[in-house]
Amino acid sequence: MTGVGVTVIVIPQPTVNGPLHIGHLSGPYLAADIASRAARARGERVLTLAGVDVHPNYVLTKAELQGVDVEEMVTRYRGQIMAAFDGARIGYDAFLDPQAPHYRRAIARILRELVENGTVPMREYTLLRCTDCERTLHHSYVVGTCPVCATGANGTSCEGCGGFTSAQTLLDPSCARCGGAPRPFVATIPVLPLEDYRDRLTTEWLRAEWPMRMRTVLEQYRHAPLPDIPLAYPTNWGIECDGPLEGLRVDFPSELGFSYLYGPAHALRPEAAGLAEWVGAWEEVEGVWHFNGMDNTFYFAILYPAILAAAGVPTAKACGAVVNELYLLEGKKFSTSRNHALWAEEFLAAEDPELVRLFLSWDRPDRYETDFTHEAYRAFCAWVRPLLSTAGSGATPPGADGALPAALAAAEVERAERALHLNGFDAALAVRALLGALGAGVGVDSVAMAALTGRGALPRGEG
Repeated sequence: MTGVGVTVIVIPQPTVNGPLHIGHLSGPYLAADIASRAARARGERVLTLAGVDVHPNYVLTKAELQGVDVEEMVTRYRGQIMAAFDGARIGYDAFLDPQAPHYRRAIARILRELVENGTVPMREYTLLRCTDCERTLHHSYVVGTCPVCATGANGTSCEGCGGFTSAQTLLDPSCARCGGAPRPFVATIPVLPLEDYRDRLTTEWLRAEWPMRMRTVLEQYRHAPLPDIPLAYPTNWGIECDGPLEGLRVDFPSELGFSYLYGPAHALRPEAAGLAEWVGAWEEVEGVWHFNGMDNTFYFAILYPAILAAAGVPTAKACGAVVNELYLLEGKKFSTSRNHALWAEEFLAAEDPELVRLFLSWDRPDRYETDFTHEAYRAFCAWVRPLLSTAGSGATPPGADGALPAALAAAEVERAERALHLNGFDAALAVRALLGALGAGVGVDSVAMAALTGRGALPRGEG
């Protein structure tokens, strides 16, 4: 893949501490695939980046709580995640595989080079350790209260306000594993001072297309100092560092940021090796769109762009983000512990994937929480199935009395396709417009139809 003007579309890597449920599908995964298919059909150069996320300590925590071998658990959940991708017809051009040796070497090398060239300083930094079990308290190992909105949170981000949280910022932190009290200790670790990149980040915040609620989160950081971010920890899970960082492991949000630098570069120039050459490959990248949940705003709008800047990518690349709120199941949050979930792999195996894609797009929680109910899904299928079966055949769908007049149908097809552009992406509007057109016997061969249903070629790139 050569040339200029590539738009990178990032599908977040699902964490392999469980299978995907339909709440996940309704959020970034289907939306990113639909947007990518539509952009490609319009003749745009896109590089869709997918993968799995192996190194959050949530993964090790889950294995320990279940009393299973962590590698066997990762293999099982990874297989279920990929089966859900296949069943939902989710494609990608490049795959970030944290278990691949070349990937692990690249991530460790990026951090090592940033330290060795002086971009990322090694600092004495006060961390917290559990008094009882001796774990370094970070991410899933620590719980407390968000200092901004007073919601209970862990050491990654706050679901309540979307802000950054850590063991150092949480109020009343404690060990999430054993309940032990925190004890401070000093370690020498690589630290990224985000405040050094404020001007670059402010430019991105002003130029990119962010949903309003995201802008509310970013507004917090316009008037408060940006935090210093540890890029590696003395801990027991993650990619092992080398050189001056030996004994540490790359922190998983840092790994994701490095992977978003490396993944497109490796896909565009497979022969590239080392930080300078990977940064050079970004000359071909016009911009980046992230598809993600609101609670990850800090990472894809602040940390990851700062990592690109620190690595030497010369210009701001963020174009915008398509975000989602929570998707409920029969009025309640999805919960693995309470077995309140509808697992994507199993659901797709029993249902028509075109109807699943259309319904989850129609019901997408992009502006507010929405609620999957079996009653609504069955009613939707009963309405839409005849439209799909008769579309393009010349037959009149059952119940077509009062359908959209044919003279207006072409405008609805255009509306559906416009709604699938990255700027202003609105899958729910696209589905509603397309179904109106199908009821009038128009739109079966449209870009919107192919993108929303997943018909056609399924890209499957390598890592």
